Amino acid sequence: MAPHAVARWCAAQGWPVHPLAPGRKTPAGNCPDCRTHRHDPTTCPCLPAGRPCHGFHAATTDQDRIDRWWSEKPSAGVGVACAPAQLVVIDIDAHAAPVADRSRLLPGIPIPEQVSLAGLASGFDTLGLLAAYRGAPDPASDETTLRVRTPSGGLHVWYLNPDPATRFRCSTGSGRNAALAWQVDVRADGGYIVAPGTRTPKGVYRAEGPARLPAPLPDWLRDELARTGHVTAPRPVTAFCAPSSPPGEDSPSRRPTNASEAPTAPLRGVRTVRGEAGALRILDPLIQQVAGCAAAREGTSFTEKLNRAAYTAGGLVGAGHLEHTAVRDRLVRVAQYARPWQQARNETIVDDALAAGSARPLHLKGRP
Repeated sequence: MAPHAVARWCAAQGWPVHPLAPGRKTPAGNCPDCRTHRHDPTTCPCLPAGRPCHGFHAATTDQDRIDRWWSEKPSAGVGVACAPAQLVVIDIDAHAAPVADRSRLLPGIPIPEQVSLAGLASGFDTLGLLAAYRGAPDPASDETTLRVRTPSGGLHVWYLNPDPATRFRCSTGSGRNAALAWQVDVRADGGYIVAPGTRTPKGVYRAEGPARLPAPLPDWLRDELARTGHVTAPRPVTAFCAPSSPPGEDSPSRRPTNASEAPTAPLRGVRTVRGEAGALRILDPLIQQVAGCAAAREGTSFTEKLNRAAYTAGGLVGAGHLEHTAVRDRLVRVAQYARPWQQARNETIVDDALAAGSARPLHLKGRP
Protein backbone atom coordinates (compact mmCIF):
# COMPACT_ATOMS: atom_id res chain seq x y z
CA MET A 1 0.00 0.00 0.00
CA ALA A 2 1.13 3.54 -0.70
CA PRO A 3 1.78 5.70 2.40
CA HIS A 4 -1.40 7.71 1.78
CA ALA A 5 -3.48 4.53 1.74
CA VAL A 6 -1.71 3.26 4.87
CA ALA A 7 -2.45 6.54 6.67
CA ARG A 8 -6.14 6.38 5.73
CA TRP A 9 -6.36 2.73 6.79
CA CYS A 10 -4.75 3.46 10.18
CA ALA A 11 -7.09 6.39 10.76
CA ALA A 12 -10.06 4.15 9.95
CA GLN A 13 -8.95 1.89 12.82
CA GLY A 14 -9.12 4.91 15.15
CA TRP A 15 -5.33 5.39 15.21
CA PRO A 16 -4.28 9.06 14.85
CA VAL A 17 -1.47 9.44 12.31
CA HIS A 18 1.14 12.05 11.44
CA PRO A 19 3.62 12.25 8.54
CA LEU A 20 7.22 11.15 8.87
CA ALA A 21 10.07 12.72 6.93
CA PRO A 22 10.30 11.00 3.51
CA GLY A 23 12.68 8.06 3.70
CA ARG A 24 13.10 8.36 7.47
CA LYS A 25 11.45 7.12 10.65
CA THR A 26 11.46 10.53 12.32
CA PRO A 27 8.57 13.06 12.20
CA ALA A 28 8.27 15.58 9.41
CA GLY A 29 10.03 18.86 10.16
CA ASN A 30 8.28 21.71 11.90
CA CYS A 31 7.31 24.91 10.13
CA PRO A 32 9.95 27.73 10.23
CA ASP A 33 8.13 29.47 13.10
CA CYS A 34 8.13 26.35 15.30
CA ARG A 35 11.77 25.62 14.46
CA THR A 36 12.80 29.12 15.50
CA HIS A 37 10.80 29.54 18.71
CA ARG A 38 10.73 26.87 21.40
CA HIS A 39 7.30 26.38 22.91
CA ASP A 40 4.94 23.85 24.44
CA PRO A 41 3.47 21.81 21.55
CA THR A 42 0.06 21.68 23.22
CA THR A 43 -0.24 25.47 22.93
CA CYS A 44 1.02 25.70 19.34
CA PRO A 45 -1.43 27.36 16.90
CA CYS A 46 -0.15 25.07 14.14
CA LEU A 47 -2.07 22.11 15.56
CA PRO A 48 -5.62 23.53 15.33
CA ALA A 49 -4.61 25.06 11.99
CA GLY A 50 -3.90 21.58 10.65
CA ARG A 51 -0.15 21.84 10.13
CA PRO A 52 1.91 18.69 10.89
CA CYS A 53 4.27 20.32 13.41
CA HIS A 54 5.52 18.65 16.61
CA GLY A 55 5.26 15.05 15.44
CA PHE A 56 2.74 12.90 17.26
CA HIS A 57 1.17 15.98 18.89
CA ALA A 58 -0.30 16.74 15.43
CA ALA A 59 -1.64 13.20 14.85
CA THR A 60 -5.20 13.02 13.58
CA THR A 61 -7.85 10.67 12.22
CA ASP A 62 -9.40 13.44 10.08
CA GLN A 63 -9.41 12.03 6.56
CA ASP A 64 -9.46 15.45 4.86
CA ARG A 65 -6.38 16.57 6.76
CA ILE A 66 -4.66 13.24 5.99
CA ASP A 67 -5.49 13.63 2.30
CA ARG A 68 -3.97 17.10 2.29
CA TRP A 69 -0.79 16.08 4.12
CA TRP A 70 -0.02 13.10 1.89
CA SER A 71 -1.04 14.92 -1.30
CA GLU A 72 1.61 17.51 -0.46
CA LYS A 73 4.22 14.82 0.38
CA PRO A 74 3.22 11.47 -1.13
CA SER A 75 6.50 9.82 -0.02
CA ALA A 76 6.09 10.72 3.65
CA GLY A 77 6.02 7.75 5.96
CA VAL A 78 3.29 7.14 8.52
CA GLY A 79 3.62 7.52 12.27
CA VAL A 80 0.90 6.41 14.67
CA ALA A 81 0.48 8.26 17.99
CA CYS A 82 0.33 5.50 20.59
CA ALA A 83 -1.54 7.12 23.49
CA PRO A 84 -4.73 8.24 21.70
CA ALA A 85 -4.77 4.94 19.78
CA GLN A 86 -4.53 3.05 23.11
CA LEU A 87 -1.50 1.21 21.75
CA VAL A 88 1.33 -0.38 23.72
CA VAL A 89 4.06 -1.57 21.35
CA ILE A 90 6.92 -3.83 22.39
CA ASP A 91 9.91 -2.78 20.29
CA ILE A 92 12.45 -5.62 20.07
CA ASP A 93 15.88 -4.54 18.87
CA ALA A 94 18.50 -6.66 17.16
CA HIS A 95 21.33 -4.14 17.24
CA ALA A 96 24.92 -5.33 17.21
CA ALA A 97 26.12 -4.27 20.66
CA PRO A 98 28.12 -5.73 23.54
CA VAL A 99 25.83 -7.80 25.74
CA ALA A 100 25.00 -6.04 28.99
CA ASP A 101 25.96 -7.45 32.36
CA ARG A 102 23.50 -10.13 33.51
CA SER A 103 22.33 -7.78 36.28
CA ARG A 104 20.96 -5.42 33.58
CA LEU A 105 19.39 -7.94 31.21
CA LEU A 106 16.08 -8.21 33.07
CA PRO A 107 15.61 -5.19 35.36
CA GLY A 108 14.70 -6.29 38.87
CA ILE A 109 15.20 -10.00 38.13
CA PRO A 110 18.54 -11.49 39.20
CA ILE A 111 19.82 -14.12 36.79
CA PRO A 112 21.78 -16.80 38.70
CA GLU A 113 25.29 -17.56 37.50
CA GLN A 114 24.27 -21.15 36.75
CA VAL A 115 21.92 -19.90 34.02
CA SER A 116 23.90 -20.01 30.79
CA LEU A 117 23.69 -16.92 28.62
CA ALA A 118 25.58 -18.47 25.73
CA GLY A 119 24.17 -17.24 22.44
CA LEU A 120 22.31 -14.29 23.95
CA ALA A 121 22.76 -11.38 21.57
CA SER A 122 19.62 -9.22 21.23
CA GLY A 123 16.25 -8.19 22.57
CA PHE A 124 14.70 -11.31 21.06
CA ASP A 125 16.75 -13.34 23.54
CA THR A 126 16.04 -11.21 26.62
CA LEU A 127 12.31 -10.98 25.92
CA GLY A 128 12.20 -14.74 25.38
CA LEU A 129 14.07 -15.18 28.66
CA LEU A 130 11.58 -12.94 30.48
CA ALA A 131 8.65 -14.87 29.03
CA ALA A 132 10.27 -18.16 30.09
CA TYR A 133 10.76 -16.82 33.64
CA ARG A 134 7.02 -16.03 33.77
CA GLY A 135 5.90 -19.23 32.07
CA ALA A 136 4.27 -17.18 29.29
CA PRO A 137 4.35 -17.27 25.48
CA ASP A 138 7.07 -15.23 23.81
CA PRO A 139 5.51 -12.02 22.35
CA ALA A 140 7.90 -12.21 19.39
CA SER A 141 6.04 -15.35 18.29
CA ASP A 142 2.52 -14.09 19.10
CA GLU A 143 0.54 -14.64 15.90
CA THR A 144 -2.68 -13.31 17.46
CA THR A 145 -1.50 -9.70 17.23
CA LEU A 146 -0.03 -7.34 14.65
CA ARG A 147 3.74 -7.72 14.39
CA VAL A 148 5.89 -5.53 12.15
CA ARG A 149 9.40 -6.47 11.03
CA THR A 150 11.73 -3.46 10.97
CA PRO A 151 14.41 -2.84 8.31
CA SER A 152 17.14 -3.42 10.92
CA GLY A 153 15.84 -6.91 11.73
CA GLY A 154 13.94 -5.95 14.88
CA LEU A 155 10.25 -6.49 15.54
CA HIS A 156 7.39 -4.29 16.73
CA VAL A 157 4.72 -6.24 18.59
CA TRP A 158 1.54 -4.17 18.72
CA TYR A 159 -0.95 -4.57 21.56
CA LEU A 160 -4.13 -2.74 22.52
CA ASN A 161 -4.38 -1.35 26.04
CA PRO A 162 -7.66 -2.87 27.33
CA ASP A 163 -7.87 -0.42 30.24
CA PRO A 164 -7.58 3.22 29.05
CA ALA A 165 -7.57 4.39 32.68
CA THR A 166 -4.11 2.80 33.01
CA ARG A 167 -1.45 4.72 31.11
CA PHE A 168 1.86 3.24 30.07
CA ARG A 169 4.91 5.35 29.29
CA CYS A 170 7.68 4.91 26.74
CA SER A 171 11.10 3.63 27.67
CA THR A 172 14.38 2.65 26.06
CA GLY A 173 15.68 -0.79 26.95
CA SER A 174 19.09 -0.26 25.37
CA GLY A 175 19.85 2.75 27.53
CA ARG A 176 19.68 3.56 31.21
CA ASN A 177 15.95 4.30 31.34
CA ALA A 178 13.57 1.96 33.08
CA ALA A 179 13.28 -0.97 30.68
CA LEU A 180 11.28 -4.10 30.10
CA ALA A 181 14.49 -5.91 29.14
CA TRP A 182 17.84 -5.20 27.54
CA GLN A 183 17.25 -4.12 23.91
CA VAL A 184 13.49 -4.20 24.43
CA ASP A 185 11.86 -0.78 24.19
CA VAL A 186 8.27 0.22 24.97
CA ARG A 187 6.31 2.65 22.80
CA ALA A 188 3.23 4.03 24.52
CA ASP A 189 2.06 7.32 26.07
CA GLY A 190 4.22 10.19 24.85
CA GLY A 191 5.48 8.41 21.75
CA TYR A 192 4.66 7.06 18.31
CA ILE A 193 5.28 3.93 16.28
CA VAL A 194 6.14 3.57 12.59
CA ALA A 195 3.27 2.07 10.62
CA PRO A 196 3.81 -0.94 8.35
CA GLY A 197 4.50 0.01 4.77
CA THR A 198 6.80 2.90 5.68
CA ARG A 199 9.98 2.85 3.60
CA THR A 200 13.48 3.97 4.62
CA PRO A 201 16.81 3.58 2.79
CA LYS A 202 17.40 0.41 4.85
CA GLY A 203 14.13 -1.21 3.81
CA VAL A 204 10.41 -1.38 4.50
CA TYR A 205 8.48 -1.92 7.73
CA ARG A 206 6.51 -5.07 6.88
CA ALA A 207 3.62 -6.76 8.70
CA GLU A 208 4.53 -10.31 9.63
CA GLY A 209 2.22 -13.26 10.23
CA PRO A 210 -1.56 -13.47 9.77
CA ALA A 211 -2.75 -10.75 12.19
CA ARG A 212 -3.30 -7.20 10.97
CA LEU A 213 -4.78 -5.74 14.16
CA PRO A 214 -3.43 -5.56 17.72
CA ALA A 215 -4.67 -8.03 20.31
CA PRO A 216 -5.32 -6.99 23.93
CA LEU A 217 -2.18 -6.60 26.02
CA PRO A 218 -1.58 -9.93 27.84
CA ASP A 219 -2.06 -9.80 31.60
CA TRP A 220 1.47 -10.96 32.31
CA LEU A 221 2.98 -8.21 30.14
CA ARG A 222 0.75 -5.64 31.82
CA ASP A 223 2.08 -6.84 35.19
CA GLU A 224 5.68 -6.66 33.95
CA LEU A 225 5.18 -3.13 32.67
CA ALA A 226 3.82 -2.14 36.07
CA ARG A 227 6.70 -3.87 37.86
CA THR A 228 9.33 -2.08 35.78
CA GLY A 229 7.84 1.39 36.31
CA HIS A 230 6.02 1.84 32.99
CA VAL A 231 2.67 2.74 34.55
CA THR A 232 2.36 6.49 34.89
CA ALA A 233 -0.07 8.33 37.13
CA PRO A 234 -2.42 10.86 35.50
CA ARG A 235 -0.96 14.35 35.55
CA PRO A 236 -3.10 17.00 37.24
CA VAL A 237 -4.11 19.85 34.96
CA THR A 238 -2.64 23.03 36.45
CA ALA A 239 -2.33 26.57 35.14
CA PHE A 240 1.44 26.66 35.19
CA CYS A 241 1.77 23.57 32.96
CA ALA A 242 0.34 25.26 29.84
CA PRO A 243 1.65 28.79 29.28
CA SER A 244 -0.41 31.05 27.04
CA SER A 245 2.63 33.23 26.29
CA PRO A 246 5.91 32.20 24.62
CA PRO A 247 8.72 31.11 26.97
CA GLY A 248 10.43 34.04 28.58
CA GLU A 249 7.39 36.32 28.58
CA ASP A 250 5.60 37.16 31.80
CA SER A 251 2.13 35.68 31.96
CA PRO A 252 -0.11 34.85 34.92
CA SER A 253 -0.91 31.49 33.31
CA ARG A 254 2.75 30.58 32.94
CA ARG A 255 3.47 30.16 36.66
CA PRO A 256 1.97 31.00 40.06
CA THR A 257 2.38 34.55 41.31
CA ASN A 258 3.69 33.32 44.66
CA ALA A 259 6.70 31.02 44.91
CA SER A 260 4.96 29.15 47.72
CA GLU A 261 2.44 27.89 45.14
CA ALA A 262 5.08 25.87 43.27
CA PRO A 263 4.29 22.11 43.11
CA THR A 264 7.04 21.12 45.51
CA ALA A 265 4.95 19.49 48.23
CA PRO A 266 4.94 15.66 48.25
CA LEU A 267 2.02 14.20 46.35
CA ARG A 268 -0.47 11.95 48.02
CA GLY A 269 0.69 8.43 47.23
CA VAL A 270 4.39 9.04 47.81
CA ARG A 271 4.59 6.25 50.30
CA THR A 272 7.46 4.43 51.96
CA VAL A 273 8.29 1.11 53.46
CA ARG A 274 10.58 2.68 56.01
CA GLY A 275 12.41 5.94 56.67
CA GLU A 276 9.85 8.30 55.09
CA ALA A 277 10.83 11.36 57.11
CA GLY A 278 14.55 10.85 56.46
CA ALA A 279 14.00 10.24 52.74
CA LEU A 280 11.94 13.40 52.31
CA ARG A 281 14.44 15.46 54.31
CA ILE A 282 17.02 14.49 51.67
CA LEU A 283 14.79 14.96 48.62
CA ASP A 284 12.70 18.04 49.47
CA PRO A 285 15.56 20.61 49.33
CA LEU A 286 16.57 19.28 45.91
CA ILE A 287 12.99 19.61 44.68
CA GLN A 288 12.94 23.19 45.96
CA GLN A 289 16.08 23.96 43.95
CA VAL A 290 14.42 22.72 40.76
CA ALA A 291 11.32 24.83 41.46
CA GLY A 292 13.55 27.86 42.00
CA CYS A 293 14.67 27.63 38.35
CA ALA A 294 11.26 29.03 37.35
CA ALA A 295 12.55 32.47 38.32
CA ALA A 296 14.63 32.71 35.13
CA ARG A 297 14.47 31.12 31.70
CA GLU A 298 18.24 30.49 31.48
CA GLY A 299 21.35 30.45 33.64
CA THR A 300 19.90 28.52 36.57
CA SER A 301 21.61 25.11 36.03
CA PHE A 302 18.14 23.61 35.64
CA THR A 303 19.32 20.36 34.00
CA GLU A 304 21.96 19.75 36.64
CA LYS A 305 19.51 20.40 39.50
CA LEU A 306 16.76 18.23 38.00
CA ASN A 307 19.26 15.45 37.30
CA ARG A 308 20.55 15.57 40.89
CA ALA A 309 17.03 15.49 42.36
CA ALA A 310 15.91 12.59 40.15
CA TYR A 311 19.13 10.62 40.73
CA THR A 312 18.70 11.00 44.49
CA ALA A 313 15.05 10.03 44.23
CA GLY A 314 16.05 6.94 42.24
CA GLY A 315 18.41 5.91 45.02
CA LEU A 316 15.64 6.32 47.59
CA VAL A 317 13.28 4.28 45.42
CA GLY A 318 15.92 1.59 44.97
CA ALA A 319 16.37 1.39 48.75
CA GLY A 320 12.62 0.97 49.25
CA HIS A 321 11.97 4.37 50.85
CA LEU A 322 9.78 5.87 48.11
CA GLU A 323 7.35 4.56 45.50
CA HIS A 324 8.54 5.01 41.89
CA THR A 325 5.39 6.16 40.10
CA ALA A 326 4.40 8.83 42.60
CA VAL A 327 7.89 10.29 43.02
CA ARG A 328 8.37 10.37 39.24
CA ASP A 329 5.10 12.25 38.90
CA ARG A 330 6.25 14.76 41.51
CA LEU A 331 9.56 15.33 39.68
CA VAL A 332 7.84 15.75 36.31
CA ARG A 333 5.36 18.23 37.75
CA VAL A 334 8.00 20.45 39.31
CA ALA A 335 10.09 20.26 36.10
CA GLN A 336 7.04 21.35 34.09
CA TYR A 337 6.54 24.24 36.48
CA ALA A 338 10.12 25.45 35.95
CA ARG A 339 10.43 24.67 32.20
CA PRO A 340 6.90 24.21 30.78
CA TRP A 341 8.00 24.46 27.13
CA GLN A 342 10.19 21.30 27.12
CA GLN A 343 8.00 18.50 28.41
CA ALA A 344 9.66 15.65 26.51
CA ARG A 345 13.17 16.73 27.57
CA ASN A 346 12.07 17.08 31.20
CA GLU A 347 10.76 13.52 31.23
CA THR A 348 13.92 12.18 29.60
CA ILE A 349 16.09 13.80 32.27
CA VAL A 350 13.87 12.46 35.05
CA ASP A 351 13.66 8.92 33.66
CA ASP A 352 17.39 8.61 32.95
CA ALA A 353 18.40 9.92 36.36
CA LEU A 354 15.79 7.84 38.23
CA ALA A 355 17.02 4.69 36.51
CA ALA A 356 20.68 5.51 37.17
CA GLY A 357 19.97 6.32 40.82
CA SER A 358 17.91 3.19 41.42
CA ALA A 359 20.92 1.11 40.38
CA ARG A 360 22.69 2.49 43.47
CA PRO A 361 20.16 2.34 46.35
CA LEU A 362 20.48 5.28 48.72
CA HIS A 363 20.24 4.01 52.27
CA LEU A 364 19.75 6.68 54.88
CA LYS A 365 23.15 6.03 56.41
CA GLY A 366 24.93 6.34 53.07
CA ARG A 367 25.31 4.32 49.90
CA PRO A 368 26.80 0.84 50.25
